[in-house]
Amino acid sequence: MRVTIHRSPTLDAASLALVRDGRLGPLLRSSGELLGVPARAGLAVRLTDDRELRRFNRSHAGVDAATDVLAFPGDGREWVGDVAISVERARAQSPAAPAEELRLLAVHGLLHCLGHDHDEPGRAAAMTAETRRLLPGQDVPELTPH
Repeated sequence: MRVTIHRSPTLDAASLALVRDGRLGPLLRSSGELLGVPARAGLAVRLTDDRELRRFNRSHAGVDAATDVLAFPGDGREWVGDVAISVERARAQSPAAPAEELRLLAVHGLLHCLGHDHDEPGRAAAMTAETRRLLPGQDVPELTPH
């Protein structure tokens, strides 16, 4: 899977260092391979701040609040989709391990683009299991239905 990472110009030096530490491109490419995503399929990831995620959430989901990750599925073949992540929120949610949180959010967004969800208990458990498979050795909390 081809992965394009877009960094918002609003990210500060600490956030940019966190993005480098997260190594999201290699993680998402290997995750795509494990998930059977075609090598030529594309995924775009926007790394930004709470302000921009709030704007996206308001315009696409009708929710006027910041969030940590949003996923916009593509056609499922050539275009996997688009993922937007608040680096600011990742840092706040896991101050002790922000790079791990960023990796968790990236995998979470990818799985949403591929049709996974945590809207009911069985699907939440399946998405948690898939996330753990893609992030071995990393603490992955149980997803709860939303």
